[in-house]
Amino acid sequence: MENKYTVKLLPRAYRDLDGIYAYIAETLIDPSIAAKLVDSLEEAIFSLESMPQRGALRKTGAYANKGYRQLFVGNFTVLFRIEEPKKRVLIVTVRYSKSQF
Repeated sequence: MENKYTVKLLPRAYRDLDGIYAYIAETLIDPSIAAKLVDSLEEAIFSLESMPQRGALRKTGAYANKGYRQLFVGNFTVLFRIEEPKKRVLIVTVRYSKSQF
């Protein structure tokens, strides 16, 4: 029984991950920590292949009450939606959780 979903990052999510890496690597001057953080975010994102419904429905802020889900990874929020008929998870954005979005 195959219940895997395809995970697709939208362009904004790629930009977000690049920005997170750049900020930590350049501003905090620690490329190895930046790489580890982005790796952990990507690992969590691609774990949605097997159980995307585990992310809570978004009820506040941007994308609230529109069927979007969120997954918390450390200090970051991965925002996504599930396209059930296509068995696809679309990663919309990855944001620092304490930012107002």
